[in-house]
Amino acid sequence: MKKYFKITIFPLFLFVGYFGFTSYPKLELISGFSAKSVASGHFIANRSQEIIEKNDNNFDVIGWATNEINESEKFATATVFGLKKRKAIYRTGLGATLIDDNFDITKPYEIPKRIKSNKKLPFPYGDAESKDTVFGNVDYAKLNSAVANAFDAKGYNDKKTRSVLVIYKDKIIAEKYADGFTKNSILLGWSMTKSVTGTLFGILQKQGRFNIYRPAPIAEWENDNRKNITTNDLLHMNSGLEWDEYYDRICDATKMLFQTEDMTRSQLIKPAIFKPNTHWNYSSGTTNLLSGILRKQFKTHQEYLDFWYSALIDKIGMHSMFIETDMAGNYVGSSYAWATTRDWSKLGLLYLHKGNWNGKQLFDPSWAKYVSTPTNTSHGRYGAQFWLNTSGHFPDAPRDLYYCSGFQGQIVAIIPSMDLVIVRMGLTEEFDFNELLSEIVGSVKK
Repeated sequence: MKKYFKITIFPLFLFVGYFGFTSYPKLELISGFSAKSVASGHFIANRSQEIIEKNDNNFDVIGWATNEINESEKFATATVFGLKKRKAIYRTGLGATLIDDNFDITKPYEIPKRIKSNKKLPFPYGDAESKDTVFGNVDYAKLNSAVANAFDAKGYNDKKTRSVLVIYKDKIIAEKYADGFTKNSILLGWSMTKSVTGTLFGILQKQGRFNIYRPAPIAEWENDNRKNITTNDLLHMNSGLEWDEYYDRICDATKMLFQTEDMTRSQLIKPAIFKPNTHWNYSSGTTNLLSGILRKQFKTHQEYLDFWYSALIDKIGMHSMFIETDMAGNYVGSSYAWATTRDWSKLGLLYLHKGNWNGKQLFDPSWAKYVSTPTNTSHGRYGAQFWLNTSGHFPDAPRDLYYCSGFQGQIVAIIPSMDLVIVRMGLTEEFDFNELLSEIVGSVKK
């Protein structure tokens, strides 16, 4: 009996030991992701806990979490096997924020002031529907087939597309939503937020308030080898600063998003391991550092909060969009912008028109070229807070295509040569964007 007990219990100890060594440190990140996702999805997008768990949180080990929503106090909590409880609170105007035990939930906070126009102009410059426009050079049968093919057939769940929107010459020529979603559904763009953050520097530069080619205004770097890093280097993810970003493990990015109070400092404290402009390295920490730099351009926190909306978001009618903050009140410029599919497309249209929005120039036309020009050592894949197709990453799509890209397959694709903006929102990276883009482009004759 004792021998049998030893034989059976020893593997159990090995399993528990292995789990503790490999997975226990991840539990706080798992519960953090889950609590934040549930709070945001429920209080921002008005989705039920069941739907969020079944769809948004149903991947990898995130499904281990057990979630609870407190409707009256507007927060969500999550644990993993009863361990590592995390809490995310919802605040009007700021979204859901993952907090720690030291966060004072009674402390007053500022919220951004919004200016929402009620223009009766047709989309994209107002809220009215566009008049039906039929273009003779568009093969609508082929276009609609391409869009329909982006969605799961009945009984399947592998493409996980939530919406596709195609705009040609400022007119919607195709629009489709998955069951349960409409043109009014607010969707998380994840890293497409980076393109929003980067755009604000173009606006500041147009206003004569900032020079991206000067050393980044960071006091902590003034007396070491980071003093020559420019904001231009940061925008291009080419600063040479240490950073690792792998979402299947504990890394700088996951610790920042799910454990850090002030996300603008996560990259700031990292050492330089390469000279600037010699080593491209994708970093969400860099974009949050840029958010921190933006904050320092204003005398008050309120001015910083307002600027993102008054200078860009509300200026181009992205009234459904808002960006969530961290515990320190910084916009999480790397990851947490929400908007309807139509409002996401407006960012693409702004770039398609080189910064001009219905007659108003928000940034210099040269800024569109700046963000879509390959940065050194990125092998033609990255510009300034935008991804590029210069090297043919999508081999059957035009090479001048550049795009905002987000976790789980979010994309706003801008194709200047075709006068097209294409948006796809979904829940999986395993999606054939080359096929979708090439088929849509193929349906429009120049």
